[in-house]
Amino acid sequence: MGWLDALRGIAALVVVFDHSSYAFMAEFRKVLMPEFNTSRYGIIVFFLVSGYIIPASLERRGCVRTFWIGRVFRIYPLWAAAVAAVLTLHLVGIAEIRADFGGHDVATVAVAHVTLLQELLGTPNLLLVLWTLSYEMAFYLLVVALFTVGLHQRSAAVASTLAVIAALSVATGVTLPVSALSGAVGTGLLVALASIAMVVAICCASAGSPSLRVFGGVLGGGLALILVAFNGTVPMWEGLVILAVMFLGTAVYRAERGQSTWRCAGYTAIGVVTCAVGSAYWYGDESSHFTRRGWIVAFLLAVLTFAIGLVFRRRQIPRWLTGLGTISYSVYLIHPVLLAVTDGTIGRWRRDNIVLEVAFYAVLLPLCVLTYRYIEVPGQTWSRKLARRIQPP
Repeated sequence: MGWLDALRGIAALVVVFDHSSYAFMAEFRKVLMPEFNTSRYGIIVFFLVSGYIIPASLERRGCVRTFWIGRVFRIYPLWAAAVAAVLTLHLVGIAEIRADFGGHDVATVAVAHVTLLQELLGTPNLLLVLWTLSYEMAFYLLVVALFTVGLHQRSAAVASTLAVIAALSVATGVTLPVSALSGAVGTGLLVALASIAMVVAICCASAGSPSLRVFGGVLGGGLALILVAFNGTVPMWEGLVILAVMFLGTAVYRAERGQSTWRCAGYTAIGVVTCAVGSAYWYGDESSHFTRRGWIVAFLLAVLTFAIGLVFRRRQIPRWLTGLGTISYSVYLIHPVLLAVTDGTIGRWRRDNIVLEVAFYAVLLPLCVLTYRYIEVPGQTWSRKLARRIQPP
């Protein structure tokens, strides 16, 4: 689907600018961020696209086991390469990263990262972009949960419910400290319990027994909801809005495939956008007014971008833009590694330097073509081969 690739390509470029501007365009960033939060724009577009694609992937396979195989081989090869690269470069003194692990022991941080839930388990992210993968993983667990209990076509209702709960949490003043569960039971214990629960959930949901599949799905979905609501590093309302946005993408997919109506998808979009904007506006105090404005503008523009892509989905998309979307996962994971290298070598610039900003893209994009060709593509090939072997008739 070329229009989805185009959206991912646009989102990737914006996220790269958001992070690279710290180093090379700090003055411009300082002016821009209060008006337009580029990071939130990019990730909301990514989440809408994921919401559209991921349930379709599961339902096309019709098998939870092959779905998880596809996800593992899609995400982990490049993830492992990026993490290994930044750690190696840090050890030889080329890259600069936070090495104190937030005071947690190495084993706890490592296990949390392997689950991809580290953002929701109270441990720091080794790479600054990995936090979004935690919400992606939570979404996968919820999608599998709905599929195993036969409610996977209720995407609009799920999106609306999550958005309303987010708004109610702000309206009623429900606030929790960052990583509240970790603070209550301890990060190490939470990581251990959540990791075991996740493994059990995935194994049971992939089993042949219907009762085990339901148990595994419900366990995984419950784990995801608890962690997002009570242990995120963003406010509860924003974590729930992220999930609502992804299920909004799914609701659009339902309408596109004739499984629901466009009117239903439209009402869902209005409800999610209203709750999200209202929550952002009323959250916080007057001192954060400009931050709220930047978030709201970014959110509205991200939804508008997705809507424009949907309207023009049958038009011819420029090949360079779809190509950028094809390597967008590499762009997303490799650019913080390259930034760690620039931080450890040339450092960050106080004045804007557009030449260095452009040079960063000029180095990054060819590098991502290579990582896509030699890491992502082989991983996807292995995934298809393994899935064909175990796909039930």
